[in-house]
Amino acid sequence: MAAANLLLCLEGRQGIDKLERHLRKQGHRLRVITDCDQLDHVFSDWAPDLILIDSETDGCDTLERVRKKTTRPVIVMTKLVRADDRVRGLRGGADDVVSKPIDPAEIDARIYAVLRRIRPELGGLNLVVDDLRKEVRVGSRVVALSPKEFQLLKLLASSPGRVFTTQEILEELWPRSTTSYATGQDVQKYVYLLRKKLEEHPAEPTLVLTVRGFGYRLAV
Repeated sequence: MAAANLLLCLEGRQGIDKLERHLRKQGHRLRVITDCDQLDHVFSDWAPDLILIDSETDGCDTLERVRKKTTRPVIVMTKLVRADDRVRGLRGGADDVVSKPIDPAEIDARIYAVLRRIRPELGGLNLVVDDLRKEVRVGSRVVALSPKEFQLLKLLASSPGRVFTTQEILEELWPRSTTSYATGQDVQKYVYLLRKKLEEHPAEPTLVLTVRGFGYRLAV
């Protein structure tokens, strides 16, 4: 996976320099703040892919302030190691909670795990499919999708490069029931709508591709 834009929110700097050096060495682009009041300034001209909170406590106060500003994924690094502290962080909106002292290689692995789960990079585009928040972004642009459009994109993104047949898409988006009359034309309709919202040139798609005689796939 490509390098990411990372925002580090620090409550203290003990042991953090080593982590910064490691992440920069991995190619990540970092910004560091020590006051959550700086969040508005950061988000005004930059879009982090993931936020790291380094906390001397459970990090929940900082996490709450971050969550008021953004839905971007968050990893909390905390000194507290009790299970209920980690559960509190996850319920508060963290995507992962890591106990300190920090092992840079572990943090890096967890960053990739979170981004891999919500941000498949396809067709040279930074496509974010955040299933937890039902949010889709292409680059820095947030794309509003209907539930059915999101369901279709989520299916295609579940296995980039794989061809999903029209029948497979029908069975996933319209489960068999006595009230379902969906056909291949409905699949074509939602592929068209998805391209219209995601592609720069919908008539010449580079992301949602047709494999004639078989079905559809996402570019890799």
